[in-house]
Amino acid sequence: MKIRLLGKNPEELKTVAQEAGLPKFAAGQMAQWLYAKKVRSIDEMTNISKEGRARLAERYEVGVTEYSGLQVSSDGTKKYLFPVTASHSKGLDAGAVHPGAGENGAQVHDEPSDRALESGAVEAVMIPDKERATLCVSSQSGCRMGCRFCMTGRQGFHGHLSVADIMSQFLAVDESDVLTNAVFMGMGEPLDNYDNVMRAIEILTSDWGFGWSPKRITLSTIGVIPALKRFLDESRCHLAVSLHNPFSDERLSMMPVEKAWPIRDVVDLIRQYDFTGQRRVSFEYTMFSGFNDTKRHADALTRLLAGLECRVNLIRFHKIPDFPYVSSPDAVMENFRDRLGRAGITATIRASRGEDILAACGMLAGKHNGK
Repeated sequence: MKIRLLGKNPEELKTVAQEAGLPKFAAGQMAQWLYAKKVRSIDEMTNISKEGRARLAERYEVGVTEYSGLQVSSDGTKKYLFPVTASHSKGLDAGAVHPGAGENGAQVHDEPSDRALESGAVEAVMIPDKERATLCVSSQSGCRMGCRFCMTGRQGFHGHLSVADIMSQFLAVDESDVLTNAVFMGMGEPLDNYDNVMRAIEILTSDWGFGWSPKRITLSTIGVIPALKRFLDESRCHLAVSLHNPFSDERLSMMPVEKAWPIRDVVDLIRQYDFTGQRRVSFEYTMFSGFNDTKRHADALTRLLAGLECRVNLIRFHKIPDFPYVSSPDAVMENFRDRLGRAGITATIRASRGEDILAACGMLAGKHNGK
């Protein structure tokens, strides 16, 4: 099996060049071909000698994974399916806990780093909105956080995506050349695959990579505190936190992560950072009828976020099989939004997209993996 060049930084590409008998400056040439010109094959790297390309191709390949499935919504949203071979190497910090892995939210320590690779499929979703084209990318195959309302979490954890598999989602979609924004909000918990996600962000934001501003990237997390602190220290990208309920016991009944990393502790950590400038923090709040959409919940959410420069995104729930809750009615969502607004919390109701193409994240991949 050949080694993939995709995902490597200039220093690593220097090593590749040296092994292939190429000058060091060939590393910069390769980076430009990979990330600026987005080639699919080594043979397209035409400013490298033909003999040099032949030596490279003996051990290496570009490594873009083409999508294997596509669904297009009536609103223009496109859901792509990518085959992956995910790794069970460690996520988080050594010895960290994974709240969703154990029964009833029990803390379970990390898996050995030498677990076998596992094949499957993941999704990426392209969302058009006027001049914007946002790609919602996956970072894991499945997820080990175990949120009850999440279709991805129901599939279990199948492994971390490599940097090449993450970057393939940007390079292989039909809109690759016109993408304006990215959200790490697809399948998986991004902070559970921290190193690979941050390497992908490095490629997206470096001059030798895509050259994007960090303001074009948002990372969404359920609140994995050890890795969240690293992300806040090491990145200038926007942050979105999946909150969904301000009451600890109620949140725990839906999200086992609450046992290890309570949402109040997550918010306290975020308060230590400056979000008054170009960097933004938002809180995702999926609304379930009769469960988290009352005045009591709105007032508790106001108290939790009081004084924090943030936005609350109210989200309609996309119904999934064998789950008892349905989305709150529009009138209830509007009242909830207005109550937050009167208390000084900026809140918006997010427009639903792609409801006619297995809209819930993980449904397309779950259907494929279940075959």
